Amino acid sequence: MESSQIIRLARDEVKELKPCAHGGEIWKYHPYYKDVLDFSANINPLGPPQKAIEAIKRSLWQIPFYPDPESNALRKAISEYLGGIYPENIIVGNGSTELIHLFCEIFIKNGDEAIIPVPTFGEYENAVKKAGGIPKYVRLNNNFRVNPSIILKALGSKTKMIFLCNPNNPTSILIPRSDLLEIIENSDREHVLVFIDESFIEFVDGDISLVSEVKTYKNLFVLRSFTKSFGLAGLRIGYGVACKEIINLLFRGKIPWNVNCLAQAAVIAVLQDRESLKRYLEKTRKLVREEREFLLNELRRIRGLQVFPAHANFILVDVRGTGFTAAQLKERMLKHGILIRDCSSFKGLDKYYIRIAVRTRGENEKLLAVLRKIIGNS
Repeated sequence: MESSQIIRLARDEVKELKPCAHGGEIWKYHPYYKDVLDFSANINPLGPPQKAIEAIKRSLWQIPFYPDPESNALRKAISEYLGGIYPENIIVGNGSTELIHLFCEIFIKNGDEAIIPVPTFGEYENAVKKAGGIPKYVRLNNNFRVNPSIILKALGSKTKMIFLCNPNNPTSILIPRSDLLEIIENSDREHVLVFIDESFIEFVDGDISLVSEVKTYKNLFVLRSFTKSFGLAGLRIGYGVACKEIINLLFRGKIPWNVNCLAQAAVIAVLQDRESLKRYLEKTRKLVREEREFLLNELRRIRGLQVFPAHANFILVDVRGTGFTAAQLKERMLKHGILIRDCSSFKGLDKYYIRIAVRTRGENEKLLAVLRKIIGNS
């Protein structure tokens, strides 16, 4: 069979997809640079909790066995961690990205529209397209903020769902709770689902999650991640919270054994030690808060950088004033062992935007020193 015949056998939706670009390309560059500081992936700079490492070591005996396909013990631990949410309202995924794609596979039919404010995480678009849906892009305002009235005006007869990332990636901007509730309530009346991605919510001070609102709004799905907040990117583990009806449908469509035994054991151990977890998250938020302010202040001193306000553990920067494109600056910095995120792949951004993760003080100072050297600041 010829290559052209193989391609014709594939679904049209898949043939038209382009791989979504992501940060965290450390394996691509590590063989060429002995020590690479990765500022391109927004992961907890403290690394995984010690309880997670210890649980992984204790659980190696589980490797010859299939993991619990429904992650029951983990769902119970998440339920207790969240408080007021039952295990039946929770689904666990092989990273939060699996649940984005699963959600679209379950609810998107051919021709359905999904509203996606841009710029935002690129997997929403790919998941919608792969399921046969049509992304309907709504551009954020000049300050990268969501305007509820514009989102709601975009609702149409074919609208099936709205994607909202809070805080948003790559802009690091929070959407006010009142704005989110306005969108959810109006969408509920129109029988439209609202998918809120809270993957970075645990880096933000205050109780601002909408997880508890799934008890009120049956059209709401809230996505969370242990990948970022617990520094477990390599284990791939996230979860979603919604009404029982949505969760039951997702369980019908998910693949079996989607979360490996070590990931389940690691997160269960962390969640069950409440005092240790509380200290870990408090330390994380304190570090992110202090280092984010340090980076914001120091980046604004560098000639040619337009630095945007940030609420999460990463910062969006416009570099056009430096004379470099994002790709050029990324290449120059990589030669000094610093990896940043070129944001030109985000719909709604041009070739001059970069994203910088918040790391520890010493690492942040190295980033700043390299930036100053390349851009020409003393």
